[in-house]
Amino acid sequence: MLSDVMEDYLKAIYRLQRETDDRIKTSEIAAELDVTSPTVTSMLDKLEERELVDREKYRGVTLTDEGETVALEIVRHHRLLEAYLTEHLDYDWSEVHAEADRLEHHISEDFEARVADALSEPTVDPHGSPIPSADLEPPERPDGESIAAFEAGDVVTVAEVADRDPEVLSYLSEHGVEPGVELEILEIAPFGMVTARSSDADEPVSLPESVATHVWVAEPAEPEL
Repeated sequence: MLSDVMEDYLKAIYRLQRETDDRIKTSEIAAELDVTSPTVTSMLDKLEERELVDREKYRGVTLTDEGETVALEIVRHHRLLEAYLTEHLDYDWSEVHAEADRLEHHISEDFEARVADALSEPTVDPHGSPIPSADLEPPERPDGESIAAFEAGDVVTVAEVADRDPEVLSYLSEHGVEPGVELEILEIAPFGMVTARSSDADEPVSLPESVATHVWVAEPAEPEL
């Protein structure tokens, strides 16, 4: 049996690996989990002993196949719970991350299957993040990059938003910036402020740099001929 904390570390390493093709450094894990580097080093010793991570001195860690499988199961639990809490229990999408964090370690495979069935086997959570399938194959990375990477005049579709800052999620929800929404970028200021307009809104929305970095978008797909 793994402790909740061990599973949290594996999930954090998985998230970081999805953002880079390189090994994950101790300092990156410490920042992700808001703990000290010595604390991370101590936990990595335990995870390495259980053959859940592969470490190289001065280069960092990656998940082993077994470590990735554990991480994918926790991620699947987390994102299914977020979807269920939103769709069936009327939670706001800004509330579900913390609730799912508390529950993800403690549900059975049967409960997981029932939740997935009740949701008709969703492929993404309320924030647009891909949900690993029941066979725990790593999902493909969704297309997209930060909205700040585009230019004024571009039309983009919101693909995914980061789920860990309730204040950011509340702000985005208030202004209708959610997965699937099409936005026209009106201006990108030198200091990072993005101004955009949704086709469903009368007024443009201003996204400060601290908010814009949480929004990944992609160019709309070309219509099929």
